[in-house]
Amino acid sequence: MTEIDTSKPHPARVYDWFLGGKDNYPVDEAVGRQMMSIDGRAKHSARTNRWFMHRATRWLAGEAGIRQFLDVGTGIPTEPNLHQLAQAAAPDARVVYVDNDPIVLAHAAALLRGTPEGVTEYVQADARRPGEIVERVKAVLDFGQPVALSLIALMHFIGDDDGAYELVEELVGVLPSGSYLVLAQLTGDYDPAAIQRAVELYGAGGVRLVPRSRDGVNRFFAGLDLVEPGLVPVAEWHPELAVDEVPDGQLVPLYAAVGRKA
Repeated sequence: MTEIDTSKPHPARVYDWFLGGKDNYPVDEAVGRQMMSIDGRAKHSARTNRWFMHRATRWLAGEAGIRQFLDVGTGIPTEPNLHQLAQAAAPDARVVYVDNDPIVLAHAAALLRGTPEGVTEYVQADARRPGEIVERVKAVLDFGQPVALSLIALMHFIGDDDGAYELVEELVGVLPSGSYLVLAQLTGDYDPAAIQRAVELYGAGGVRLVPRSRDGVNRFFAGLDLVEPGLVPVAEWHPELAVDEVPDGQLVPLYAAVGRKA
């Protein structure tokens, strides 16, 4: 039986609350509401981050011709999920989701309703163990063909002293030429005071939040060729690919980019 700790907040469930989901608990909602009191953009930031995933996936499955996706730090299913977007463009796309939150496992069935031509799988694993992830997904993904590695709103929960850059380097390192890294990361560059209060709020709930500067985010893409327009505020990455988005013009404190492995 899946055991879910409802006594302290979890990032995936707080994010679910921001997105209007129902798979969260009072402790998660409390953190979400406190975040909103600190920064009224918090809900919109979560939605904008999700929209970036939509646009990036459409671009990868369409223009870039990618047919394999590895989504680490999946979170609670919120439609449209990555596999739905990828398989809408390419019905034969293969998608593996990875997360270590028991509540994501409990809802994993929603992540596995893909096309007959494609493949969708869920792996319960910790992002801090990239070697384990690679070994487990090899049964589904062909590492002889390009893979899009998605690390969206994940790395700001992993500190430098926990090997944040090393784990990204290890994951990207096993991918073949023509693969992509998709990443969005919280930053304090725009509103340092509000982000510092968010760090303290999450910390009080036992969750580490690690905002990074532009240079710090760019470091994740070392050795990769950034897809135009490069590393930008999350809403500015190919806005022409938007579908059903409702931007409000506010600057969202997240950087985003897609990088290609030569």
